[in-house]
Amino acid sequence: MEAADGGLTASPPLPGPGAEDPLAQGLPGPGDLKRLDFRGGEPRIPIRLMEGRREVTFSSRGRMKLRFGGPSDKVLDAAAGTRWSVRVTQGEPAVLTARVQLAEFRFNDREGLNAAMEEWKARGVAVRAHVLGAVYGIAGKVIDNRRYLLLVDEAFTPDAASRKQAELLRGYGVRTTLFEEVRTPASAILELRDEAGVVVGLAQDKLDAETPDGAGFDVRQVEYGVGYDFHGFEDRTFRGALQLVVDRAGMLAVVNVVPLEDLLKGLVPSEIFARAHPEALKAQAVTARGELLAKVGIKHLADPYLLCSEQHCAVYRGRTGEVASTTAAVEATRGEALFSQDGRLVDSVYSAVCGGHTEDNDVVWGGPPDPNLRGRPDVLPSAGGHYPLPAHLEEWLAATDLPAACRLSSFAQPSKFRWEKRFTAEQVNAFTRQLGIGRVQALAFSERGVSGRARVLTLSGDLGATQIRGELNIRRLFGMLNSSMAVVTAERNAEGQITGWLFRGGGWGHGVGMCQTGAIGRAEAGQRYQDILRHYFNGAEVAPIY
Repeated sequence: MEAADGGLTASPPLPGPGAEDPLAQGLPGPGDLKRLDFRGGEPRIPIRLMEGRREVTFSSRGRMKLRFGGPSDKVLDAAAGTRWSVRVTQGEPAVLTARVQLAEFRFNDREGLNAAMEEWKARGVAVRAHVLGAVYGIAGKVIDNRRYLLLVDEAFTPDAASRKQAELLRGYGVRTTLFEEVRTPASAILELRDEAGVVVGLAQDKLDAETPDGAGFDVRQVEYGVGYDFHGFEDRTFRGALQLVVDRAGMLAVVNVVPLEDLLKGLVPSEIFARAHPEALKAQAVTARGELLAKVGIKHLADPYLLCSEQHCAVYRGRTGEVASTTAAVEATRGEALFSQDGRLVDSVYSAVCGGHTEDNDVVWGGPPDPNLRGRPDVLPSAGGHYPLPAHLEEWLAATDLPAACRLSSFAQPSKFRWEKRFTAEQVNAFTRQLGIGRVQALAFSERGVSGRARVLTLSGDLGATQIRGELNIRRLFGMLNSSMAVVTAERNAEGQITGWLFRGGGWGHGVGMCQTGAIGRAEAGQRYQDILRHYFNGAEVAPIY
C-alpha cells in the first residue's frame, strides 16, 4: 500500500478472529488515529461522539476490559452493567499553529493549482502546496482521496490566522478555511471512578475500553447538534470500543472505535428516510460507504479521531439510531462501493433534491471534470412527451409537470423541488457588508452549469462591485440558500427604490452525484440499486472491497 505524504496511511492487517484478547491487538493510539485499521479485513473508524467534557459516565453491556496504558500497562476487568465515570484533571490544551487555506484542488488538477499559485504570488502573498490524503489498494481496487491544498506559507497562531482570513476577505472577496497543525499535544490526567465515586485508577491522556464479546457500551448524556437549534443531550448505545481521550482543549473527548459496517448502521438512517424503498436504501448505503472512505484522513487533522458524529462529517447516533430497514440495506451491500471503469473509487457524493437535473462537479467545486460526476436529467425512463430544459431556466423553474424522479417520489416535498426565498434589502445589505460594496443595487448569476446552477454571483453596490465565485460560497452568502439553481429579481417601491430581493429556484443542495429523493423515485419505479447508482454516477459499477 502506497501512502502520500501529509495524510492518511493504511496499516497492515491485524490478527483476525482467534486472537486471545482484542485489546492485546491494540486500539489505535493518538499517534495512530490517522491510519485505517483493517482488522479482519474491515476498517475500524475512530469517530468522535462528543468533546469538551469535564466528566463522562458510561457502562458496558458485556464484560469490559479497560486499559490505562503507560509503562505499567494496567488493565481493569469489570462486570457487565457496572457504571463508570471518567473525569479530566490537570488539563493542558494543545499548542496549535494554523495556515490559511486559500483553495483545494483535485489531485489531477495540477494546472489549476499552478495557476492559483501564480495568481496569489502576483498579489504578493507567499503560498505553498500541500498534499492531503492517500492512495492505497484493497482487493485489487484503488482508493485515492488525495487532493492539493493551497496554503498561505506563513504559519500563524489561531487568532492571527483568523485576522489574516478577515484581511483576505476584505481585500479579495475570498472565503478561506484554516489548516491546523499540532505543535504540542494536549495533555491531562484522567481519573476513573466507580459507582461510589471512588478513584480506582489514573491514566495519562487516554483510556481504552473494549468488550471482548462485542456487546458495546451505553454512554450517558451524549451532546449533539452543537451550534444548531436542535442542540441537546441524549443517552446513547454504541457498538465497538470506546476511547476516552484528551481533546485539543485539554478536556475530555469520547471516541467510538467502530467497524465501518456498524458505523454505517448508525449513520444511514440519518441520511435518508428509513421507510423508503429498500433499493433506495441500498443505494444510500453504498454511497455513504464510499463517502466515509473518501473523508478518512482528510478532516480533523489536529484532533484525536478521524471523523465526528455531526453534520460536519456524518450524523451518527450509534445503535440508538439504528433502524431495521437501513441495517438490512447495509448488510445487503456489505463492503460494496462505487468504482469507475479504471477501478478507482468514485467520489459518491449526494444531495437531497436535485430539482430535476443533477450538476457537473466542476461547476460546483471547480477543478477538472470527473467523468462519473456529470450532470444528468433526473427524468424517469418511462417519461414521454416534451418538457423544458434548464438551459431555459425561467421556463424550467415554472414547469409544474416535469417527469422527474425527485418530483414523483412518494417522499417528494414540493417546497424543496421548487421554492421561493425573499430577503429585504436590509437583510441583503447585512449579508454583503464585509464585501465593502455598500448598498446592493444589482445581483446577477452567471456561468451556469447544465442544471442551471450558477458558480458566479456578480454584486454591484453604490460603493463598488465584486464577484462571489463558487456554488457553496454563493449559498453561504445568503445564509445557505437552498441551491444556486435560481433566478433573482429586485423588488421596488413606487419610487423605484429597492425594498427586497426575490429568489426563485429549484432543488435542495449542490445537486452533484445521487439525488436522494430521486433515488427513492427510481426505486419505486422498479430500478435496482445498481441501476440507480449507474444512472447518477454515469456508468460507475458497484463492486466489493472486502
